[in-house]
Amino acid sequence: MPFNNSNKAPWFDFFVPISPWLKLCLGIAAWLLFLLGWQLAATAGGASNALFPAPSNVLSALYSLFYEREFAWDVLASIERIAISFVIAMIIAIPLGILMGAFPLIHGIFNPLVAAFRYLPAPAFIPLLLMWLGTGDTQKIALLVLGVIWFLVTLICDVTRQTSIDLIETSKTLGGSRRQVLWTVVVPASLPGIVDTCRQMLAVSWTYLVIAEIVAATDGIGAMIMRARRFVHVEDIMAGILVIGILGLLCDLLFRGIYWWMFPYLRRQ
Repeated sequence: MPFNNSNKAPWFDFFVPISPWLKLCLGIAAWLLFLLGWQLAATAGGASNALFPAPSNVLSALYSLFYEREFAWDVLASIERIAISFVIAMIIAIPLGILMGAFPLIHGIFNPLVAAFRYLPAPAFIPLLLMWLGTGDTQKIALLVLGVIWFLVTLICDVTRQTSIDLIETSKTLGGSRRQVLWTVVVPASLPGIVDTCRQMLAVSWTYLVIAEIVAATDGIGAMIMRARRFVHVEDIMAGILVIGILGLLCDLLFRGIYWWMFPYLRRQ
């Protein structure tokens, strides 16, 4: 007789949703364990390590940065660069990705270029961008755009190509033109995947922030981190990294909220 464990709690069963409260508790527990391990590692041997400060030292540095050294202006400068660059990337990538996914002819034209540029490291363009655009914000925004746009185009193209061919054929049978099918079938069917793709790629954009701000920057989180490195203020460096992580998490929650609001029929329990 086969073993039946249906009466047991399916804690590790496949794709079984958990309650929001349990998810919240697990997340808090994970962070508490992480901070505890960090604290123990930093204070091993009985004294705090200057090159590996404890969480309490990092939080103290974070307080000092915001309330004594006007770090909030650096944070706002970084947020502005991320927002502008990602909006530019979306304006270009979303229409191009949809067209490439919907029409093989357009895919055949642009994919060789997109595929090649996708493997080029964005930081390699820094010398060229400095010569072409100078040392201002334009150069930094351009670098952030280059860091995500090629992947964004490819992923949106892949999402668009997953549109059910049955829906397209039905629309054409009912007399829909190419433009009508594109706007009333392909785009709505692809939109949830596009929003989720943008959410994931925004995380990549934040990873390029420090690289964009280490060259000739006077403000921004990356610039603060480089100043702290010059004076070996490790706690300031870790505070800056912590702020980037928190801002990235907030952006992720923002896109999740947009997804939840736009597509109520896809909400998971």
